[in-house]
Amino acid sequence: MEIERIIMQAVDAGASDIFIIAGQPISYKCRRDIRTFSGEIMSPCDAAKAVDALYSIARRNPDRYEKSGDDDFALTLDGRRFRVSALKQRGEHAAVIRPVSSGIPDYREIGIPECVMQTARLQKGLVLVTGPAGSGKSTTLACVMDKVNHEYEKHIITIEDPIEYIYENDKSIFTQREVGADTQSYAAALRASLRQSPDVILVGEMRDYDTIRTALTAAETGHLIFSTLHTLGIGSTVNRIIDIFPPDQQQQIRVQLASQLCAVITQELVRTSTGNIVPVFEVVQVNSAMRNMIRENKTYQLDSSLGMYSGDGMLSLDGMLFELQKAGTITMDAAISAALRPDVLKKRLEGGIDVARLK
Repeated sequence: MEIERIIMQAVDAGASDIFIIAGQPISYKCRRDIRTFSGEIMSPCDAAKAVDALYSIARRNPDRYEKSGDDDFALTLDGRRFRVSALKQRGEHAAVIRPVSSGIPDYREIGIPECVMQTARLQKGLVLVTGPAGSGKSTTLACVMDKVNHEYEKHIITIEDPIEYIYENDKSIFTQREVGADTQSYAAALRASLRQSPDVILVGEMRDYDTIRTALTAAETGHLIFSTLHTLGIGSTVNRIIDIFPPDQQQQIRVQLASQLCAVITQELVRTSTGNIVPVFEVVQVNSAMRNMIRENKTYQLDSSLGMYSGDGMLSLDGMLFELQKAGTITMDAAISAALRPDVLKKRLEGGIDVARLK
């Protein structure tokens, strides 16, 4: 078995993910369908050899993987970059390999709205890109960083696990750090970055208390912070951040978050009627009314208030789904399953609700 050859065959077939798991054939996901290369079942020995080969290609020490059972890293093969998540399951070796675009795509060609790209103009504060795993959050952030790079003179520090996109300095200067290889953790690198004269800091994911607390402090001290969360919509995003803090600190965090949160971008990928994938977005530019809702613990009002500000650089995910379904691009079932407010969208699609409520 040549893992290099299999990876490249999967890429040629349009794979978004490649699965190496003992007890089943090597498989890959293409447009959300699972396909296999052959009926040959991988033995535990085959899976272990494949994972070892991935570490060899990446020239990475497997100590972290052996100790914890999980490791994320990047590798380059035939000029293509891949993100690898090595794991152990039922005591055996396994890996999920995701191809990463060899270059930063043109945001127009992949459907990123202009109001998302406008966050590159911000001088300070916190911008969050949210959505499920595999929805394209890293690509969206890479496009925004690329815009900053070509239009502004900034020092941009990225903290990633692993590094996916490699930036070439233009007007800006990049410092790219990989968790595990260049730094111990997101939080440690973020704290250190405040002494490294950054203008913009990209944190791959705000996954723990220390990282979130430090990110808020960094935004409060005049830096522009971009990061991601696995949440849907501004309401659940704000609640996720606040809930990670002890109860006696939550009011202070509400005040801090209300003053620093600039935008929440939610994105999902939806299958079209022809079997392709199209991105849909919700863009919330946090205004004074929303800041008051956060400060006064009225986050339940955030999502429903979006329709009131559709002319202020806002974009409704459910509104995009409505337009795509009416144009025949996606089915009604696909639209409803991806909606943030499925009951409301269903009524609208069936003609029983005022159009303005979902704009």
